[in-house]
Amino acid sequence: MNDQGPRILSVATALPPYRIGQEEVKEFARALFSEAFKDIERLAPIFDNVNVENRYFCVPREWFERDHTFPERNACYVKQALDLSEKAARRALDKAEVSREDVGAIFFVSTTGLSTPSLDSKLIFRLGLSAHTRRVPIWGLGCAAGVAGLARASDYVRLYPEKPTLLVGVELCGLTFQRGDISKSNLVATSLFADGAAAVLLGGGEGAQGLELLGSHSTTWPETEDIMGWDVVETGFKVKISRSIPTLVRQRMSENLVAACDFAGLSPKEIKHFVTHPGGARVLDAFEEVLGFEPGGLALPREILRERGNMSSVTVMFVLERFLRSRGFAPGEYGLMSALGPGFSAEQLFFRC
Repeated sequence: MNDQGPRILSVATALPPYRIGQEEVKEFARALFSEAFKDIERLAPIFDNVNVENRYFCVPREWFERDHTFPERNACYVKQALDLSEKAARRALDKAEVSREDVGAIFFVSTTGLSTPSLDSKLIFRLGLSAHTRRVPIWGLGCAAGVAGLARASDYVRLYPEKPTLLVGVELCGLTFQRGDISKSNLVATSLFADGAAAVLLGGGEGAQGLELLGSHSTTWPETEDIMGWDVVETGFKVKISRSIPTLVRQRMSENLVAACDFAGLSPKEIKHFVTHPGGARVLDAFEEVLGFEPGGLALPREILRERGNMSSVTVMFVLERFLRSRGFAPGEYGLMSALGPGFSAEQLFFRC
């Protein structure tokens, strides 16, 4: 592997202002879904079993009690996503003490709203980046976009190592909430998803210091496109989540991880650290079984899930920030970032400490 691979210069995150505890969400959902689900008391433990305690949203609780049109939701997304992603990006740039004019490219990932031009075009000027900064917006990869975006950005740095590259992600999952959707998918989403933003600054060349990014591996399984995603309806994005995701992890991820390691020229036994997107408690249970961990072994992803909920693509970057802050690794050790998303797909990115 290339000893001068792309390096993570900094990672930063940002949360919106409205914190809502899981007990409050459970009472809200009980009132909302009680007519649709006569067995709501049997289903209510979903809110306990996902192992989420707190979440943050860009709108107050009262917003979820009213109906909203798609244009109203999306206008809110454009404003709030731009503000929140700017905060995360500024923090990443300040941490690395990088001049704004030096940034050569900005990658932008999101799947919870629409904007043309994409929001990175506005971030360039808000952040004071050069008007000649290259833009690479990526939409539609859902929860997998954090790892996929980081992998694509690292590929770019390999080709153009002379300037830092900025990856920015923002997801406002709360704005997709459909009050009139009485499906179990919506009940699960209500128990799990949240808002957040994150940014990662990458650099290359001889002087770059930080976590080194190695090879990546992508998989999209056939005939699985209905497992996760959106149905676009008159009022916006209607969530689709299959209960089969943990089963799919148990059935396919062991083989997939071996294939990814082979592709990267590593043995699975060499992987000491796992920075995994915490899709949900049951998904983490399945990953721990596949990896041969004791229950609770993926401690950092579980911490982020408990404290922040599932923020779709940016959640794995929150885990990455916590991992780097923990300093629980030795130089030269190998690790893997991993996330699942719509497609149904898996994204893997290897790193060296």
